[in-house]
Amino acid sequence: MRAKLLAALLAGLALALPAPAAAGTPGSADVAALQAGLSDLGLYKDDVDGFAGPLTFAALRKLPGASTPLAADTRAALGDFGSHPLGSRPILAGCSGWDVAALQFLLAWHGFPSGTMDGLFGDRTTASLVRFQRWAGIDPIGIAGPQTLAALREPVPTSPIRLARPIFSPSTDGFGPRGPRFHTGIDYPAVTGAPVLAAGDGTVVSAGGIAGYGNLVVLAHGYGVTSWYAHLSRILVSTGQRVAHGTTVGLVGATGDATGPHLHFEVRVRGAPVDPAPALGD
Repeated sequence: MRAKLLAALLAGLALALPAPAAAGTPGSADVAALQAGLSDLGLYKDDVDGFAGPLTFAALRKLPGASTPLAADTRAALGDFGSHPLGSRPILAGCSGWDVAALQFLLAWHGFPSGTMDGLFGDRTTASLVRFQRWAGIDPIGIAGPQTLAALREPVPTSPIRLARPIFSPSTDGFGPRGPRFHTGIDYPAVTGAPVLAAGDGTVVSAGGIAGYGNLVVLAHGYGVTSWYAHLSRILVSTGQRVAHGTTVGLVGATGDATGPHLHFEVRVRGAPVDPAPALGD
């Protein structure tokens, strides 16, 4: 069965040319793959964000034989890591290199991060890929072929509804790459005990402790949209409760994986984290 799937994917790939990330995807998947390769060599230590800025070019100048970020000689200078541009083969568990890093970047922006964007296709990348394929209505075989790559080149999902800011505090870390990993929400530093407000009318679908998130409240707003309020010092609502926009659902804290008091706020569409900023009008 697996051999037949691979044969079908290879036939499709013969007609599928590599393409840049779709408009609307922040950064280029291929530039992100380059950054991951440079990081692997210890030449680049900034965000794997897909933007070829000064730090990317500075790292590139240290790579013998490389020229421009997306040139074939640059991929060749990366050795085995640069051997497979995105779309040149089916990508599955055990693969490594440029195309895997590009895949990890695209999965993260579509709401399915797999940990470190390092170009290594392990268990976490498999799990993220299968979850994305289910989300996108693709056969969840854990192999990225032309159909999966085409879906990942579509614009990233966004919230279909507007929401309001959940706290009266300026934000710091936003949605997107943070070093070689991916941040799935917006952080709002605030004093412990500051009120956290419902970003819209909704129903409490979860209220309790979750690993990493600490004390967490999740509201469902309809249209497949949920909002997440993490690291709370105290939860003030209960599961099943209907709340109105502006209701205090909890208080700022530092529970879970937090180095200081802040609100980690997420917006998800059918379970996939999306950038909250457009929904908030930021």
